[in-house]
Amino acid sequence: MTRKLKKRLKRIIIGAAFFAAAVLIENFAPGLPWYVLLAVFLTAYVIVGGDVVKRAVGNIGKGQVFDENFLMTIATVGAFFVGEYPEAVAVMLFYQVGELFQSYAVNRSRKNITELMDIRPDFANVRRDGVEAQVDPDEVAVGETIVVKPGERIPLDGVITKGNSSLDTMALTGESVPREVLCGEEVISGCINLTGVLEVQVSKPFGESTVSKILDLVENASSKKAEAENFITKFARYYTPIVVLCAAVLAVIPPLFLGGWSTWIYRGLTFLVVSCPCAVVISVPLSFFGGLGGASKAGVLIKGSNYLEALAEAEIVVMDKTGTLTKGTFKVTEVKPASENGVEVISGEKLLELTAYAESYSNHPISLSIQKAYGKELDKNRLESTEELAGHGVHAVIDGFDIYAGNEKLMRQQKISFTNAAQIGTIVHVAKNDQYLGYILIADEIKEDAAECIRGLKAEGVNRVIMLTGDRKETADYVASQIGLTEVHSELLPGDKVDEVEKIIASKSSKGRLVFVGDGINDAPVLARADIGIAMGGLGSDAAIEAADVVIMTDEPSKIAAAMRISRKTLGIVKQNIVFALGVKILVLILAAFGIANMWLAVFADVGVAVIAILNAMRAMQVKGID
Repeated sequence: MTRKLKKRLKRIIIGAAFFAAAVLIENFAPGLPWYVLLAVFLTAYVIVGGDVVKRAVGNIGKGQVFDENFLMTIATVGAFFVGEYPEAVAVMLFYQVGELFQSYAVNRSRKNITELMDIRPDFANVRRDGVEAQVDPDEVAVGETIVVKPGERIPLDGVITKGNSSLDTMALTGESVPREVLCGEEVISGCINLTGVLEVQVSKPFGESTVSKILDLVENASSKKAEAENFITKFARYYTPIVVLCAAVLAVIPPLFLGGWSTWIYRGLTFLVVSCPCAVVISVPLSFFGGLGGASKAGVLIKGSNYLEALAEAEIVVMDKTGTLTKGTFKVTEVKPASENGVEVISGEKLLELTAYAESYSNHPISLSIQKAYGKELDKNRLESTEELAGHGVHAVIDGFDIYAGNEKLMRQQKISFTNAAQIGTIVHVAKNDQYLGYILIADEIKEDAAECIRGLKAEGVNRVIMLTGDRKETADYVASQIGLTEVHSELLPGDKVDEVEKIIASKSSKGRLVFVGDGINDAPVLARADIGIAMGGLGSDAAIEAADVVIMTDEPSKIAAAMRISRKTLGIVKQNIVFALGVKILVLILAAFGIANMWLAVFADVGVAVIAILNAMRAMQVKGID
């Protein structure tokens, strides 16, 4: 509990003690003068509610008249004037207890999200002139080397130049399994180093680092309000003056004809207590805040409650292939030696070895995948020369033999007969001098949860799931068949994707939303055009974070359906709170107008309803079983 809340609790306890003393005096010392009794009750009232009255007067001076402080002050001061001392103090006491509980609930919710996103590094160990110094991350320049020890948070994005370790990425991705990193790999700020000491060469200044972008995203998310939040803000602006006017009419008009001024004034004051709209005004934004925090726990960053609300109305989901449904990384899937008279001319292991040597000086993703598949240390002494043949492949001299590794064009150029392979993926044909040795098949891997993603979207009521890709038709159709997609548009340029999305948008219903999911870099124009742009952020792609409305930090497409479930749950909680709070208030307002509801019931209709609504709102933080 914060110091401010402890101070308020202390004041409530002291005020409650004075109130109890006043009630005892009233019941067991009836002979005391009225002004003595009034003084004791007023003392209790000032201790408990003095700050409310002070805020009400201060807000009137600022032109902010019709708020809950004004309503409670008018109601309780009026109760004193009609002689209802105990009820005046009791109403303020229970109002303050409710406010204390509300503040505690809100602080706890904010604290949960703050802890969740507590990824801002406090310092960086930078090595300058051989000496290690602890400085603010803002002071580290690009190109400098920082040292990250076990247990420390990585302060800046960079590349590991020395050391291996495992990283806790929980705050960024929601995943509890540590990520293994090796020398030469990129690391991002915000992760916690768990095991080995790492030396990292900084690649971005702190202001452009992943951690800064994410913190900025979370801090600004609350500024983008959902339609339900805007409705409540406008509602409260008109609702409060109207009920104050109704309370005044109730207190003044009936007694002009029926008499009984104190009775009708009491009813008008009760009406004021009931009418306070804080239950709705507090619980609705808190529900969205909780939904945003719950999504963050699941590794989904949503840039505002307006996007969280829009996700619940998703009707069509359009997805890119590479980097979204597939990993965007190449892997050797088949090594096929050539055969003569049913006998292989070379073993698969030897074929992979020669190709790895031939590709050893290339940084092309295909070359790197072949080297990784070979997985053994290369003896560069065996490699006499290497030449890259643009658009064809490579030519290398290994152990005195000419080795050609490349596409069909290279084989035809060298007039080498080769085997046509009707396979999905990239084929690297290999020849030794003028003899064809076989081919290696390399394919982009489909993500493990891609099929689960499609099933999840359909289960969430998405009418159409469409894949757009610039890849070959054969490859696109193969991926679609593997994950359960039936609608595919392939061989598209970036501009063609925008045109396709325009056509799809024209086909959706007026209330439906179109979601586009891409990698956040090549797909930026389409992300911007869609109603909701979702980027597969991986472990913090800065381009993805900037381009999209929603970022899947775990790089798992199945999280899209989870985000939709969180969105629908949050909106359900918002609607429950609005209906419950307004329903109870309207009922008690009617009872108060007819004199059936007293101040005690009014307190429940205000404070009690607010507490229940806030407890319900906090359920939006819970994502267990959703993600």
